[in-house]
Amino acid sequence: MEHHLLAKTCALATLFALLVSLCCVIWSRIRSSNPKRQPPEPAGSWPLIGHLRLLASSPLPHIALANLADKYGPIFQIKFGVHPVLVVSSWELAEECLAKNDKVFVNRPRTLAVEQLAYNSAMFAYSPYGPYWRELRKIVTVNLLSNHKLEQLKHIRIFEVRTAVKTLHDKWRQISQDVTSAGILVELKQWIGNINSNAIVRLVAGKALWEFYKNEQYSHCQIAIRKFIEFLGTFTVSDALPFLRWLDIGGYEKNMMRSAEQLDSILQGWLEEHKRFRSSRKVHGQQDFIDTMLDILHIPQEKPSSFELDTIIKATCLAVILGGIDTTTTTLTWALSLLLNNRHVLKKALDELDTIVGKERLVDDSDMENLVYLQAIIKEAMRLYPAAPLSGPREAINDCNISGYHVRASTRLFVNIHKIHRDPRVWPNPCEFRPERFLTTHKHVDVRGQNFKLIPFGSGKRICPGISFAIQIMAFTLANLLQAFEITTLSNKQVDLTERFGLTSIKATPLEVIITPRLPDKLYSKE
Repeated sequence: MEHHLLAKTCALATLFALLVSLCCVIWSRIRSSNPKRQPPEPAGSWPLIGHLRLLASSPLPHIALANLADKYGPIFQIKFGVHPVLVVSSWELAEECLAKNDKVFVNRPRTLAVEQLAYNSAMFAYSPYGPYWRELRKIVTVNLLSNHKLEQLKHIRIFEVRTAVKTLHDKWRQISQDVTSAGILVELKQWIGNINSNAIVRLVAGKALWEFYKNEQYSHCQIAIRKFIEFLGTFTVSDALPFLRWLDIGGYEKNMMRSAEQLDSILQGWLEEHKRFRSSRKVHGQQDFIDTMLDILHIPQEKPSSFELDTIIKATCLAVILGGIDTTTTTLTWALSLLLNNRHVLKKALDELDTIVGKERLVDDSDMENLVYLQAIIKEAMRLYPAAPLSGPREAINDCNISGYHVRASTRLFVNIHKIHRDPRVWPNPCEFRPERFLTTHKHVDVRGQNFKLIPFGSGKRICPGISFAIQIMAFTLANLLQAFEITTLSNKQVDLTERFGLTSIKATPLEVIITPRLPDKLYSKE
């Protein structure tokens, strides 16, 4: 009986696939008869799967699409299964899409990850354009990520960075004991991630991650966040071929649901704690972002959508936490990797710190504006290894014209930021790590989305709202780490710069280094 049912199911699936294939052929012929000029399209599109097989040229989609751009030009259209996708790879076309046509490419496509992990689009970063998205983005920007608010809350990131540096020094002292010249082995990617996660969770929920969870629970929480981020960047078969979702090929939907439940449970616990102690927290002036959202959204008529109040708060807080942890950790890891592979640049950074700050006091937040070479290092790291080498996918809400080509509504858009940042027309010797370019020829190129030659945070209405926070915590963390410790690799080997695909461009291997203190002992005990 079960065998008969399975055979019948397979037959129905095959018949359905053939019908879809026939529809695709018919639609293709209708398109070809359309007199409007279409974007170039690579040859070799297969029924149903489209051009997916062409992406197999590299495990990294931005590299595979860059290879196609070399062949077909800076604008072309491919099919991800049943979905048309426009890919642009020059700063001029990025400006045309994200500035001139920003109101067209303002939506986010709906994917399996958005449904299962982003609270069915309640997470504002993945919400459709409209009143809900505008209201939640405004709440986040004004109450957490504005320059004024970040200035008020700067003591949090200062405390977390100083605490992390002191902990690292204490570990060195414990291991080295009397051998004061010996260094200790440290995995910096995890160390940076801990700073960012503790700082952003304290901003959102009032306490650092380690204060909510101790020892093994802390590790489980970190793993849950890491898995969630990985799944959010996962491309599934059903995203390209929605009619195959019922098969759950690879078991992604099941695993996403499990990951979403774990993180939802964590956030619900924080929310319940805030509700219980809300009155006393107000009295003692201990309000954080969760408290602020409870105050703003407690009036029924002010609730910006049909989502439950708890869902809105959890989804928004999760969006802020994930954005704050992932992109900054990724960029700082690449920056340190590049410094260790270019020791002459590292020496210049140390010389600047010793000149501007010295070794008799700790580098402070007020020093950042004077550390111009360090700021250039971060910019150059974002140029070579932008946290999101492919822009977050957008979707056209109506027909438009891009560079003389007709682009239909529902077409998805990818801007290949990696390709733009390595354009030799703009960046001489584009693959070289040369921070000096941001002090000379490219001195006035900013990262805030107005200059399309450098857009690590995106641009337009969907630009990352946390740019100021990211820049501040990256600069302060890097300055404190470089000032506090001599850093080198095992046997002075070059750092492996292999990338791994995910929600962001992840360094595939750990960043293991040897650290040795370079400041007087008394400074490490200061907060």
